[in-house]
Amino acid sequence: MSSPSPEAAATRFLLDGELVCVSEAAPTTTVLEYLRNRAGRTGTKEGCAEGDCGACTVVLGELSADARRVEYRAINSCIRFLPSIDGKELVTVESLQAPDGSLHPVQRALVDCHGSQCGFCTPGFVMSLFALYLQRTAPTREEILTALSGNLCRCTGYRPIIEAAERMGSYPEPGHWSRADAQSVARAERLRALVRTTSDAALRFPGFHAPRSLDELAAALAAAPDSLLLAGGTDVGLWATKQLRELPPIIYLGNVAELQQIRRSASGLWIGASVTLTSAWSALLEDYPALAEQARRFASPPVCNSGTLCGNIANGSPIGDSMPALIALGAEIELRHGTRERRLPLERLYRAYQQKDLAPGEFIVGVLVPPPKAAQLFASYKLAKRIDQDISAVCGAFAVEVSGGRITSARLAFGGMAPVPARAAHAEQALSGKPWSEATITAAAAALGSDFTPLTDLRASRGYRLSAAGSMLRRFYLQHSATATAVRVTDSAADGEFA
Repeated sequence: MSSPSPEAAATRFLLDGELVCVSEAAPTTTVLEYLRNRAGRTGTKEGCAEGDCGACTVVLGELSADARRVEYRAINSCIRFLPSIDGKELVTVESLQAPDGSLHPVQRALVDCHGSQCGFCTPGFVMSLFALYLQRTAPTREEILTALSGNLCRCTGYRPIIEAAERMGSYPEPGHWSRADAQSVARAERLRALVRTTSDAALRFPGFHAPRSLDELAAALAAAPDSLLLAGGTDVGLWATKQLRELPPIIYLGNVAELQQIRRSASGLWIGASVTLTSAWSALLEDYPALAEQARRFASPPVCNSGTLCGNIANGSPIGDSMPALIALGAEIELRHGTRERRLPLERLYRAYQQKDLAPGEFIVGVLVPPPKAAQLFASYKLAKRIDQDISAVCGAFAVEVSGGRITSARLAFGGMAPVPARAAHAEQALSGKPWSEATITAAAAALGSDFTPLTDLRASRGYRLSAAGSMLRRFYLQHSATATAVRVTDSAADGEFA
């Protein structure tokens, strides 16, 4: 195979409107390392190096689906590999200062509201608020709290920072990095000029390959099945920054157009393997609004703006929060191996802890989530020690169909209860065909002890997990008993009983 051209071997992105080409960097070089050690932009800080504290937050601009505008979102630079920002625009805290030295409204508001003390975390807060500034003219307090959920302050406390967020929109629009400036045609045109339109132009250098099409991806992985598939890097990034692993050659999924799609059909909602968590949750909430709390608590915006739903699925962690809900809903994954494709119910993907039903060279193309059913009651709950930025001790999801006062179908799935995300077969059996009643729920909760033997670890004991899982099922019943009554009345009226 011929060597890639110099252009194909260089990571290209925009920084302050200028084209930057980086050709001599290891595939696992993070954006943070580049900014601090090579670009001299030390405003971006390293705190935790694992995407938790937000001190490293920057903003990344990407072309919208129609390529007519640029969408700006906050990301963690400490776990984002530099080659993955190829073709994008990078914005740092230094970028916000106007040519005449004046501060951006976000920065001005933080100064006026005394939102900085030691200053170490401040640049990260600035960039999270800057992303919100571009997205919302007058954000609500809830939107502000969500935007800041990935930033930690250990000095000032959050009140003055929240006040700054509430005030930043009251300042005059700046000439530099105004909302209109961010959405200008010129910015989109500069990014369109960086688009790699052919496989020959795909970013490729030793240890890293970013194919442009699904066929190219399949061929690359078939030729090198031991390669590491990289999407958002919110987990893989830690392998490099915290575990100091030597990673195998990387095949990056983010430039494969087919994997960036979200489609709806009679079969359900299809979400491609490189769709970010932010976009995936937004699409899921259209069909299943009951997932709102789960989506908000899944991870911070910077993590969700990089990470992918299918990456969470492929990781297969027993405490991955997306899988219980998807399993309860009967989701299927689409797999590809060379030119062969197959569909698999999600719960059958996981064989044992960190063992999946994937052949060497096989990869996830996307996940298909069935459409909502009229008589289906659904909810998903997360139990963790903190509201934000915390891994679940137990995550439970419930999809139950009730007709005529009886349970006609029940799918219960849990995370944190077994080595893999799994259904509760005995509890489901205790529900199916039984009356929708408190007594039935109590029997099903007791049956969870036959389904799971949880571990005791730093997050929870075995007994606590079993008790919590049963409490989640009872919560589900109490929240939906009124809804189920309405369903029963509707069904009965349709049968003529209440004519």
